[in-house]
Amino acid sequence: MRRGQRNQGSARGPDHPTVPRCDTVLRTAISDQKPLGCWSLKHGQILTCPVVCNFETHEYIAVHDDKVLRIWKSEDISLDKAFKATLSADVYRIHSLPHGGLLVLFRGGGVRTLDELLEAPQQEIENVISGEAIRWSGAFMEDQQPVLIFTTEKDEDFFVYVQKPKLNSLHKYKLEQQESAKPLCFTAHITNQTVTLLCLYSNDSVYQILIPLQQDTEEEEEEKEILSKSLLLNFSISQAVLKGTSLVALDKDHIAVLGSLNAPKKQPKECLTIWNTKFQTLQTSKELPLGTSGQLWCYEEKFFLIHGKVLTVIMYKCETSSLAAAVGKLKCSQTPDVSSFMNWNTLEDEELVVSFQSQESVGLKAESRMNLRSKKSIDAELPFDSLSPGQVLARFKDAPNYLLETKFRRLMARAPTPDLQATVGGVVNVLTDRCKNSKYYPQDFLQEIVETWDLSYSLCPDLMAVGLEKKDMHLLQTCLERFPDIPEEITYACLKAFLSISEAHLENTDVNLDSVICYIDVESDKKEVKTEIVENGFSAQMDQDMCGTKIPKESQSWSDDESCPVGPQKAALLNAVLHSAYTETFLLPHLKNLPAQEAVLFLRYLYYLYVKCSGKVNTTLPGIRSPTINQIMDWMCLLLDAHFTVMVMLPEAKELLSNLHRFVRAQVRFYSELNKIEGSLRELQRLNHLRESHTYSIEVLEII
Repeated sequence: MRRGQRNQGSARGPDHPTVPRCDTVLRTAISDQKPLGCWSLKHGQILTCPVVCNFETHEYIAVHDDKVLRIWKSEDISLDKAFKATLSADVYRIHSLPHGGLLVLFRGGGVRTLDELLEAPQQEIENVISGEAIRWSGAFMEDQQPVLIFTTEKDEDFFVYVQKPKLNSLHKYKLEQQESAKPLCFTAHITNQTVTLLCLYSNDSVYQILIPLQQDTEEEEEEKEILSKSLLLNFSISQAVLKGTSLVALDKDHIAVLGSLNAPKKQPKECLTIWNTKFQTLQTSKELPLGTSGQLWCYEEKFFLIHGKVLTVIMYKCETSSLAAAVGKLKCSQTPDVSSFMNWNTLEDEELVVSFQSQESVGLKAESRMNLRSKKSIDAELPFDSLSPGQVLARFKDAPNYLLETKFRRLMARAPTPDLQATVGGVVNVLTDRCKNSKYYPQDFLQEIVETWDLSYSLCPDLMAVGLEKKDMHLLQTCLERFPDIPEEITYACLKAFLSISEAHLENTDVNLDSVICYIDVESDKKEVKTEIVENGFSAQMDQDMCGTKIPKESQSWSDDESCPVGPQKAALLNAVLHSAYTETFLLPHLKNLPAQEAVLFLRYLYYLYVKCSGKVNTTLPGIRSPTINQIMDWMCLLLDAHFTVMVMLPEAKELLSNLHRFVRAQVRFYSELNKIEGSLRELQRLNHLRESHTYSIEVLEII
């Protein structure tokens, strides 16, 4: 970065910001403070707006010399070989929206999506503004539509534009003028179809302007409506005044302001402050003795600012706004070194420092351009082993991913205590909370925890929901087998997921096959090996005699030598469902929502298991955690109760119901025959007890 040039800003990601230095782009990992990439422009070329990242394509987008668009990926070494497109107008800013693509705002006020520009880079860009200069812009998502807001200045008048690019909707407003004060910077957020624009004025105050999102029209708004403003906050602190230079909105009740605190007879101190706009109070502040550039960015609960010659990343956490928190009287169970409102934690409890040294030549390596250092480890304040489990969870819940798992493994490796099981449940809850907000998913770590510890659903209620979302079949299988208190709704959700997932997908999925490997033998060609089974009292001839009709050959397809209707992986998953505890009253309403085809498939598998069990002398399937005959029959009855009317009407289920009916009737007849000789067998057992054990005799008993 050349001397005297101002830093352009940073396009940030969850863990690694991309920091442009006018002619160089640096990619740095926040978690371990290592340089991940460095790309330089040719001599004389200058970056003219911050670099952004397209997280859907994992590409970086930059503009240099106002009109030249560059697109590249992390593995690209040089920008010279990166994609290049020259546009027809000067670019002001590129905005990247989650699930909303990228919007390019031109200095003339025109807006295009990146895809539109790539199709025709030299397309004509209209000038929305005339003689005005853009001072600030922001992009948001509302009702799944991107909304772009930017402010302009002309002859000391300020204007606000609200544009929906995909709907060709544009509205122009004029800010109400104020004597002796003018806007310095802006920030905004959208809530309930209303834009809240916050303006930091030169009179050390923040004003609020509410702009309703109007009905979309195809024509540009000609009449300039004047927006009135209301005083939101005044930066007076005990005879001292905060001279703000930059502000960002944290949520609907809190803002962060970077500026200089001026007090009578004291040297001005630059600081970062957090204000509660709802209760008009200063929540907390952090001094910055080395000075700042006056720029402040915020992304995913991290502040980014230039402190001295370094880029500082500060983590924060806003709690729910309340009067007790605003006046500092909130009773908090957090650790003593954490404020009840704001957790001032930088990574590793200190600063991520990226030193911007003046460059003597462009050919320097990335390592020489960056001086990364960590002043202090997160464990330096207090030894880890002396922290209570609650303190560990509170301190490391916002730590980087690699550090989070390391510390939690150390926590679970401690000597057993009465509350260690609850602590492990807390660890799982922290992990699942992080999974909800990012692509982070520690599959192996979660599987290890569930297999190692005797947990329950109530200890980690979000774990199985996350497993369903991530389609982690192995984790769901383990939870079903181990958790004793799974709600029926979750059991049904797992059953539906298991039945709907394709066999091809399951072939590459790690599933525990211990419950099926002993009775489903699979060869390399994926065809089941048939084994001869002699059922207790069942034969085709007996069934024909009972029914009085001859069974057609095709109707005997679901007999004892039929193969399993599902693959071994899906069978193992379904067995886990059969093992889960449930209450029929609560499960039946959910089972009625099971699609008919999946219900038939499940019934086919249950019938297959029933035939297998009936072929064993003790009606027990081999293997570990194999389903019992009672579990199979209970689920068959439950499934038939939920879907009997539908199955009777389905042609593909008619044959299955018929086979099931004949098989059960044959079983009933067999057991009725056994009941006839029950009395004789009991008499024989009684005689054996009366006989003296030391005598030997041969007796002939006639059973009548």
